[in-house]
Amino acid sequence: MPLLIGLLSLGVFASFPGLRGYAETRLVESRNFQIYTDLSEEKAEELADRLEKMIVLVSGYWGRPNRKPIRMFVIDDFSNWSSEEISRMPPEGVQFVRNGGGVTMTRYKAIVGGPKVDAETIVYATAARQNPQHEAVHAYCGGTFGSTGPVWYSEGMAEVGKYWREGEKGVNASDYVIDYLTSHPPKPLRDLVDNPLEQTGDSWQNYSWRWALCHLLGFNENYSPKFRPLGLALLAERNVSFAKVYGPQIPEIDFEYRQFLKDLTTNYRCDLCSWDWKTKFRPLSSRSRPTTKVRAGRGWQATGVAVKKDQTYSFVAKGEWSLSSDGPILGAGGDQTGSGVLVGAIFSDYELSEEFEIGAVSTWTAPSDGDLFVRCRDDWGSLDDNDGFVELRVQLDSGSEND
Repeated sequence: MPLLIGLLSLGVFASFPGLRGYAETRLVESRNFQIYTDLSEEKAEELADRLEKMIVLVSGYWGRPNRKPIRMFVIDDFSNWSSEEISRMPPEGVQFVRNGGGVTMTRYKAIVGGPKVDAETIVYATAARQNPQHEAVHAYCGGTFGSTGPVWYSEGMAEVGKYWREGEKGVNASDYVIDYLTSHPPKPLRDLVDNPLEQTGDSWQNYSWRWALCHLLGFNENYSPKFRPLGLALLAERNVSFAKVYGPQIPEIDFEYRQFLKDLTTNYRCDLCSWDWKTKFRPLSSRSRPTTKVRAGRGWQATGVAVKKDQTYSFVAKGEWSLSSDGPILGAGGDQTGSGVLVGAIFSDYELSEEFEIGAVSTWTAPSDGDLFVRCRDDWGSLDDNDGFVELRVQLDSGSEND
């Protein structure tokens, strides 16, 4: 979590003579970090390497280089630290670490002109649960922009940053985070972005909800173009907000946020599952036979067909797809386990029905009005290596009338 402090607190890093360390502590330096820690030399070097890779991605995303080395105290076990070392740390820093978290302390000295900020930052963090990476994002933002933004953005992006891996777009959050988010009712979107009682350092559970929203906005093709400019404006403390930027899209974001949490798993790809809000849906006439190309490597896909309750529809799907680069070639009927089957669902009033099987050839009676979406059934974390497509033709079943 970020925290504003005064000069004396920042002076603690320099108060260790030479920062050579005692028997169990050491200083590890890299291009962007100075890490004072009780981790073994090997683990400390590994941490510095991970932090360097992360800061390249983070600074590249926000378009600003890290201006000063980020100074960090990373504590694995306080019993490895001498009483003299601990006494020279600020009490609030020690307390945050003892509570299993971390804190980034920032002192802003002056505005140098334009967006430049003259700031000093120092991190105190437990070595566990990737806390050093989380706090390093705060330190980068504080030192570079002079702000870390509102709580939902600050903590959400610090969580995104700690999981970031070059070239990876899929979810790689910790298992305990995914288990928590998928086993609890979604925290309402408005409670995340428009709640004055939200505060930094409150709980890992709240950090998880913030991560989920920021990950979605950052990778979903419908919202990512606006998300980076929004973040830069929030970091600059301009008169901007989530509601001002996304206004009319908020109901759509709320739906995709809830759907993301419902289907969340390791390697879930928000870009591949971005919802189609542009396709126009129309009821079928007796002569209508629209065809939709359904790709195996995407999530729910729009057919353009608005179904009506109690009407019966005929489906014919032709083509081939596979569920992995070296997997068997399948048709819309899938395999014997039910994987690879063409399935459908009804979207209505920002809610999605349970899926039903379509397969290669079938008839189906709509249980309610709504828009027909389809997909290739596969685990949500396995879409990125799927290949191929089928073409689905939909028409009113013989004898069914369009009212």
